[in-house]
Amino acid sequence: MSTPLFRTLIADDMQAVDRVIRSRLHSDVVLIRQVAEYIISAGGKRLRPALTLLAGRALGYSGEHLYELAAMIEFIHTATLLHDDVVDESDMRRGRETANALFGNAASVLVGDFLYTRAFQMMVTTRNMDILEVMAGATNIIAEGEVLQLLNIGNTDVTEEQYLQVIQYKTAKLFEAAARVGALIADGSPAQVQALADYGMYLGTAFQIIDDVLDYSGDADTIGKSLGDDLAEGKPTLPLIYTMRQGDAAASTAVREALEHASRDRFHDVLAAVQSCGALDYARNEAVKAAEKAVAAIAHLPETEVKQALIELARISVDRNA
Repeated sequence: MSTPLFRTLIADDMQAVDRVIRSRLHSDVVLIRQVAEYIISAGGKRLRPALTLLAGRALGYSGEHLYELAAMIEFIHTATLLHDDVVDESDMRRGRETANALFGNAASVLVGDFLYTRAFQMMVTTRNMDILEVMAGATNIIAEGEVLQLLNIGNTDVTEEQYLQVIQYKTAKLFEAAARVGALIADGSPAQVQALADYGMYLGTAFQIIDDVLDYSGDADTIGKSLGDDLAEGKPTLPLIYTMRQGDAAASTAVREALEHASRDRFHDVLAAVQSCGALDYARNEAVKAAEKAVAAIAHLPETEVKQALIELARISVDRNA
């Protein structure tokens, strides 16, 4: 498979971002370096920092601040992963042990805090109050999304609208912020900044819906975690919500009971239930709609190769198996 255009266009930039990440990870406290290096070195898609780079490039910016902001976005994302794995009691991420499984919950939480605060130190280097305001607001909303998700654990009455609110707060908000700060540092017009922010929000929404679909249709080795993790954690994701509302009595009951008990034991029953009523196809279609909105949001941006890369990224976000 050929390398996506967006990866090719920012390959050198991503190497610069990696250098900033390594530099900014430094701490005199050995355990901080160990835990932070462990999770950063796991790699991952790095879509959020890539989005910051693409947003800045789409508006013609090429300054060093773009690398600092992209690395900052990755630090905030990494901090949320550290905290998420503790809350979810996860033991596998990206195909290997989670940091909390290896170093303990206390170390994971505290190093997550270090990464959050280091990220804000990095924002300050831009001397841009708009960027500080965006990121302060975004991190607050992300925290609210985490709490909303916690409140929904095992709740079989969650609506599709409530589900979308959670993923827009918890996941899509950082995508939105990543694109917005890239546009802001490029001194984009208000309309351009909003267009890229909207693109990020819709992209993040599509991305998370597909993640939730892959929990019931992916390959464990490919996605880097066990299938049914969401079910084991009692998370009412879109495929399950649809099945409980649109599936027959047996399918709805299977999902409700599995969610209420937050158990993977009935995974195969639940898998059969979501497949029987077309829940995975429905969720994928909703992701496609969000991706189409992302593309529409940037329709009036200058016609450049970077814009084409953003369009490609929106399509890739829904056409993937990991």
